[in-house]
Amino acid sequence: MDLTNIIFVLFIVLSLNNIVHYGLYLIGANIYDIRALRATNRKPKRAHRQAALVSVLIPAHNEEAGIERCLHSVITNTYRKMQVIVIDDASSDTTARLVRNFIANHPGKNISLIHKRKNVGKAHALNYALRRHAQGDLIMTLDADSVLSKHAIKNAVAYFADKEVVGVAANVRIMEQMSALGMLQKFEHLIGYRSKKFYSIANAEFVVGGVASTYRRDTIKQAGYYSTETATEDIGLSLKIVAQGNKHRRIVYGANVVAHTEGVQSFMQLIAQRYRWKLGSLQNIIQHHHIMFSRRDDISPALKYYRLPMAFISELLLIIEPIIFGTVVVAALRLNSFGLFIGAYITITGLVLATVWPDEHYSTKRKVIQTAQAPLVYFLFHIMNQVQIVSIIRCLWHPSKLLANDPSGSVWKSPTRIGNNALSPR
Repeated sequence: MDLTNIIFVLFIVLSLNNIVHYGLYLIGANIYDIRALRATNRKPKRAHRQAALVSVLIPAHNEEAGIERCLHSVITNTYRKMQVIVIDDASSDTTARLVRNFIANHPGKNISLIHKRKNVGKAHALNYALRRHAQGDLIMTLDADSVLSKHAIKNAVAYFADKEVVGVAANVRIMEQMSALGMLQKFEHLIGYRSKKFYSIANAEFVVGGVASTYRRDTIKQAGYYSTETATEDIGLSLKIVAQGNKHRRIVYGANVVAHTEGVQSFMQLIAQRYRWKLGSLQNIIQHHHIMFSRRDDISPALKYYRLPMAFISELLLIIEPIIFGTVVVAALRLNSFGLFIGAYITITGLVLATVWPDEHYSTKRKVIQTAQAPLVYFLFHIMNQVQIVSIIRCLWHPSKLLANDPSGSVWKSPTRIGNNALSPR
């Protein structure tokens, strides 16, 4: 078998692998939806809902464009028993002044501002607030460019009526942005977060973002707080939590815990963001590699045998993807045969439609608009693939960063924000 045939076999194997994954995601999401529908018919445990104080932590560095919008979405939530803490991490803009004015204009609301004179990074800022100021039994963290739906906090708290639940990942959506980049990020999040329904029912979730994620405070303390040694403090925390055993201490996905966040505004910012995400993900997986194929009884089989190994393997496969794809393109052009590409196009477009129409938060009008955009997604995803490939190459180009524990790795620089009413959550 020559090299070309080997590459074609790899292409078919990878394609079948993706189809299996997509099938699991779709089936798992439907099972999740059925369970959620049944749960809505049960009597809620109101005693637990009303007893829990929620500390909402909002780290901010140069977030003047959206901090007021964020705070307004928090205080207008239907859940009332909460403490709101803004940690201003050495902002050089008017973030601190805007927060002070907001507090003055909303007397009676439990809002406080912590001002750090030195940029210590998001993880350090959150840990400082957790150790010294947070009083809630439950902790929700929220990026300052994000907006909560009005029932988000109440819905998040409801999951903790189950004593085995220690964390809830939110349903994070990209605000509407009329551009190819905005459309790309919107559909990527939509599909990615629907797959979390499968991970939730399989008890295999370990990636919990920083937008509206909610944990028991004791759980965060037991895990050693947010990771200050990796590029992604949120994944660092969630992976440390599951590493302590996730069979009876579960992290679940809350599809009804909806938050909207701004997408990045330029391709250069997208490349920088995805490099940081890729680096942080690999750093955390390498640090916790012992979970993969572990014999521990307190780790769920889906996590140690499927989710975590596949997360690592999928990153490595990105390296050979350009070779495989390039060979297949050349061969298709020579043979004047494009069946594989047509099949891939139909598969991806079908996946998009199978994600849009069952969505419980979109109106029919919105679904029709998304359906009209769906035929473009296949081509947009090729752009994202190139960004991901560049990111993994950058990570491997500096292998010491993957292995080293760098306490300065979490110091941040916020990307460009639009803020205010320029973007629509939808």
